[in-house]
Amino acid sequence: MGEEATEIRKEIISSSSLVFAVNDQRFELSNVDPSTTLLEFLRSQTPFKSVKLSCGEGGCGACVVLLSKYDPVLDQVEDFTVSSCLTLLCSVKGCSITTAEGVGNSKAGFHTIQERFAGFHASQCGFCTPGMCVSFFSALVNADKTNRPEPPPGFSKLTVSEAEKAIAGNLCRCTGYRPIADACKSFAADVDMEDLGLNSFWKKGESDEVKLSRLPPYIHSNASSRFPEFLKTEIKAGANLISEGHRWYRPISVQQLQNLLKMDENNDGTSTKLVVGNTGTGYSKEFQCYERYIDLKYIPELSIIRNDLTGIEIGAAVTISKAIQALKEENEYEFHQGKMVFKKIADHMEKIATAFIRNSGSVGGNLIMAQRKQFPSDIATILLSVGTLVNIITGQKLEKLTLEEFLDMPPLHSRSVLLSIKIPLWKSGINKDISSQTDAKLLFETYRAAPRPLGNALPYLNAAFLAEVSLCSTGVMLDDCQLAFGSYGTKHSIRARQVEEFLTGKVLSAGVLYEATKLLGATITPEDGTSNPSYRSSLAVGFLFEFLSPLVDTPAEILRGWLNGYNGAEWFIDSKVKQNNGQFDEIKLPTLLSSAKQVIQASKEYCPVGEPIPKTGAAIQASGEAVYVDDIPSPKNCLHGAFLYSTEPLARVKGIKFNPGLPDGVTALITVKDIPGENLGVSCIFGEEPLYADEVAQCIGDRIAFVVADTQKHADLAAEHAVIDYDKENLESPILSVEEAVERCSFFEVPPFLCPEQVGDFSKGMAEADHQILNAELKLGSQYYFYMELQTALAMPDEDNCIVVYTSNQSPEYAHDTIAKCLGLPGHNVRVITRRVGGGFGGKAIKSIPVATACALAAYKLQRPVRIYMNRKTDMIMAGGRHPMKITYSVGFKSNGKITALKLDILIDAGIYTDVSLYMPELMVGTLKKYDWGALSFDIKVCKTNLPSRSSMRAPGALQASFITEAIVEHVASTLSIEPDSVRNINLHTYNSLNFFYKNNAGEPLEYTLPSIWDNLATSSSFYRRTEMIKEFNRSNKWRKRGISRVPTVHEVALRPTPGKVSILKDGSIVVEVGGVELGQGLWTKVKQMTAYALSLIQCGGTEELLEKVRVIQADTLSLIQGGTTGGSTTSESSCEAVRLCCNVLVERLNVLKERLLKQMASVGWGTLITQAYLSSVNLSASSLFIPGISSTSYLNYGAAVSEVEINLLTGETTILRTDIIYDCGQSLNPAVDSGQIEGAYVQGIGFFMLEEYPTNSNGLVIANGTWTYKIPTVDTIPKQFNVEILNSGHHQNRVLSSKASGEPPLTLAVSVHCATRAAILEARRQLVSWNGLDESNAAKFLQLKVPATMPVVKELCGLDSIQKFLQWTMGSK
Repeated sequence: MGEEATEIRKEIISSSSLVFAVNDQRFELSNVDPSTTLLEFLRSQTPFKSVKLSCGEGGCGACVVLLSKYDPVLDQVEDFTVSSCLTLLCSVKGCSITTAEGVGNSKAGFHTIQERFAGFHASQCGFCTPGMCVSFFSALVNADKTNRPEPPPGFSKLTVSEAEKAIAGNLCRCTGYRPIADACKSFAADVDMEDLGLNSFWKKGESDEVKLSRLPPYIHSNASSRFPEFLKTEIKAGANLISEGHRWYRPISVQQLQNLLKMDENNDGTSTKLVVGNTGTGYSKEFQCYERYIDLKYIPELSIIRNDLTGIEIGAAVTISKAIQALKEENEYEFHQGKMVFKKIADHMEKIATAFIRNSGSVGGNLIMAQRKQFPSDIATILLSVGTLVNIITGQKLEKLTLEEFLDMPPLHSRSVLLSIKIPLWKSGINKDISSQTDAKLLFETYRAAPRPLGNALPYLNAAFLAEVSLCSTGVMLDDCQLAFGSYGTKHSIRARQVEEFLTGKVLSAGVLYEATKLLGATITPEDGTSNPSYRSSLAVGFLFEFLSPLVDTPAEILRGWLNGYNGAEWFIDSKVKQNNGQFDEIKLPTLLSSAKQVIQASKEYCPVGEPIPKTGAAIQASGEAVYVDDIPSPKNCLHGAFLYSTEPLARVKGIKFNPGLPDGVTALITVKDIPGENLGVSCIFGEEPLYADEVAQCIGDRIAFVVADTQKHADLAAEHAVIDYDKENLESPILSVEEAVERCSFFEVPPFLCPEQVGDFSKGMAEADHQILNAELKLGSQYYFYMELQTALAMPDEDNCIVVYTSNQSPEYAHDTIAKCLGLPGHNVRVITRRVGGGFGGKAIKSIPVATACALAAYKLQRPVRIYMNRKTDMIMAGGRHPMKITYSVGFKSNGKITALKLDILIDAGIYTDVSLYMPELMVGTLKKYDWGALSFDIKVCKTNLPSRSSMRAPGALQASFITEAIVEHVASTLSIEPDSVRNINLHTYNSLNFFYKNNAGEPLEYTLPSIWDNLATSSSFYRRTEMIKEFNRSNKWRKRGISRVPTVHEVALRPTPGKVSILKDGSIVVEVGGVELGQGLWTKVKQMTAYALSLIQCGGTEELLEKVRVIQADTLSLIQGGTTGGSTTSESSCEAVRLCCNVLVERLNVLKERLLKQMASVGWGTLITQAYLSSVNLSASSLFIPGISSTSYLNYGAAVSEVEINLLTGETTILRTDIIYDCGQSLNPAVDSGQIEGAYVQGIGFFMLEEYPTNSNGLVIANGTWTYKIPTVDTIPKQFNVEILNSGHHQNRVLSSKASGEPPLTLAVSVHCATRAAILEARRQLVSWNGLDESNAAKFLQLKVPATMPVVKELCGLDSIQKFLQWTMGSK
């Protein structure tokens, strides 16, 4: 063996450097840890910070870069996106990387993409924007390489569909996607300019020519990426890399690979990792570091794509994207039935993961994961159905197996290598022993049911069916078939052999189909522990039915014609399959958006306030130059931290050890014993909570310690390998539900001043009722914030026992107080700075404070800078999220639907600490009062449980209350058998009832705009006409049903005292500080507008250009005090008013000087005025604290939405066809910003009501802890048509320039989607009842639709056995 090893080492040439380029800069590295990702390198070793870490799994797109490879043989450059958080640095040898800064930047000039993103208002918090821009840049570059016809000037060769799909894999939590899609569509040659929404380039009504001339120009011939000339000479295959303890090999032959694998035989392959794109680690979450990495991309046999008349052979290292391309290519199969099979395989593959994962993930890697790790692979299923073969080599032994045999084998040995796969070319005559019938037809379809139509989501089940059918005298004969199923909670994809045998040779009929579905239901049985097992089995039945049902019941005239010698089989079967398209929604509906319109009324009264100007900083957000906390370069000797948290809900912590020993780079473990002051992680007006558990961990996710290491990777690894020793002796059992909290009287006491008042006399109202519903129950779960920027902080010790902390935080003032108390320092020794936050939604109001405090404590103790960037899994476990609750209600009502009394008993799960939970009753009741209930009685208990404390999340309490109110209205409507809309109508407030319920906050009668909004929305959305059209649609369609719903919102908000400071510098530029923090909500933009307006009242020359002179700077707790918290939708207007007060003072001071100067000169310009003010020692800095008056502290917001949905009865998928919103913004401070807030909030609400499950295990530990399992809305799940109208009502003298809030209230309108889904399900259930042979009046009139109404929930309510019922009914009716 020794000699052999020596030979192997001789064969492997070592190279000591890795050469590549980033944004045209050359990098040469000689000592690289092969486990280093491209993201880690870019963020720590280069100035390019646009690549953001958000999920670390390749599931969000925040870290996307463009990778360019040069092929010296073809003299061509290949450009494609990759996920830099998964791509290993060593694999980019000879490549050129382009980040968002390389696409365009403020120094060299912004790219048209970045300018259009800014102009279409497509960036809010901005954290996801660079990744979006790079994804779209890649699409532009590749479209413009094609030989498509030249596009019109100003456009690219992209189509609208391609433009939208280009960003389909990128997540955004702020915008709601619509403006992003519009920015991308503006480049498409086939775009209808009318379909593009609100932007800063053109005005409504201008012609297409004018619109195009106003767009930032795009020259498509300049689109190509730049591949540096110096890199072309560096292209060498094979060279290896060696660094301390690690080796990276690039074998160039199978023999070299075999020799390398032989070296690792003694370790059973555990010290060697085979690499193509490394995308598998996104799923498997590997923490292991390997001694050897073997890059397979340079082995010709593994990169082969070969076509011949027997099929297509694809090498195992070929990327999924290249496989798709090969399967779609025009070739000798053009008029062959097998071409159709290849094309459909390719179409299905395009729904796997995202483009940036398909570009680097290999076909072979996907199949190996399916074979070794039970990965729920789509590729395995679709290839299994077409009889794919696999080639495996072990040593010198080459094996050819069927894919079925390969999947059934024990996990492939580490010495074995999957070389390639062979997809056969199919033609009629699946069974090759039977001579092909001339009139046979080959049919092939693939299916997947997943939370997102376009991919980026694992399926609940996937399937692919290949069949050969022919006509016989009695109908359509199924001559042969291959049925494959996978991803349903089984070890690997399978062939349904029994069902195949049963169907083969049979004439298709309802009876045959019924027997086949019964057999299939027994075959597709998920393993124990799989979620939604019955749903997955029903999907299998649904897909088979969708495939075969068009071929059942052949019309007699077709058969007669065929029997008389006319070969109509091909025509007939084609036409039957085409009819199928009308029946099943998956084929018919477009996957993406069709159109949107925004109706706004810009106001000139307080110019530039009221104008839809682009968000401040949008362009630098798009280029990645905007600096977030984790983008601040690490100071010298900086350390990184990670939390150790409890995995038990209530346990004594006996000790902490690391397995298998102290990991690399660990410097310290900080615990409660290291705290010099008070053990405080949060100290604010809402309450206090400890920083670290003192002996007993009180809940799952409770902070136990803080491990500090030399890198974030090492800190995270150490936290992952920490073993905490628990002891539960003599401790009570934990409280894990509100029911247990009630049993044990575990409640937080709500102080009297936070207890809302009851309304009216409940007993009297019940006595007046004709009908009553008593003690009905509702339950609501939680929702996770999913801010794109995770919790992060950087703490630096400063001179004289001081500390500076940079934090991504909605409440810097509270963080400042907490840190001072924890460290035992006076407040003036602590400085907390927050520039911008990459998404907060309430999750960074309180929850970010312990993160900043932990960093500050570690930095203070170690006297070194310490920073943290939490990983997504830890954050999801510790975050708490939205408050879950249990609701019991009793309601009395008249026969016409008028409600006379409502009583609510609500149990709120607050978790272990108070956080903001004591405010929840008040926040909920504000929205619960939105209807005239006659009388409203409630008992709201805030339960203390051993779960992570819940915190505020956008529209806290109000979102849950909106669901409760609408569920009650629907229950009343179903009890009376009347339309829910008429119950809503009759219970809308009059001004008098509004005044009765809301007392002093109702405002003047003119301010109550809801009745007119309600009526106008019915007209603008064609609500009544569409309701009738939907009834007709539902009568005509068995397997698709539609529903529509109109809901109002009445949302109470309150203003808080807010500070401001305005200073005018010597050159006339203006610097502004406010208490509010920029979270993406456009606060800085509105403040800039207000500053420019308020200072323009000086009325001197040049004030029309003041907007460009204003800069709003970061929140700094020693510079501006009393900042409070940014939240509750009103901080922007409060900050604007604070700034206006400052400007009024400055204008007053300057006016005196101006009057004096005008006596000496004809006119005074801004520059002259300020110069003279400095010479005259006028104080040009003013501070203020805006304190809202009693009459203006709280007010009501109004809006309404109509949503129409379509459900697929076979899968439970809900498609939102259209949403129309009218929302009263008072007199909007910036309609573009407010429109973005309305859409973004609404889409976040869709996530809560339809998609986002945040499940835990029996101990309360979150199990949906990443992008694989937690699904926020994507561009393919928002309304296809999304219309928003901002009503500028302007009747608000007590408001800030008559403006109203927009950040949270629209979120509650998303309940309209849930209600519309319920309506569609009721239609499906009426149909199901009729198939059971009962009268439709027997259908259950009211159904509880869970939140979120996911696909399994909808399908279950539509009937898991609906197909069997339909087939039985069909057989019976004959």
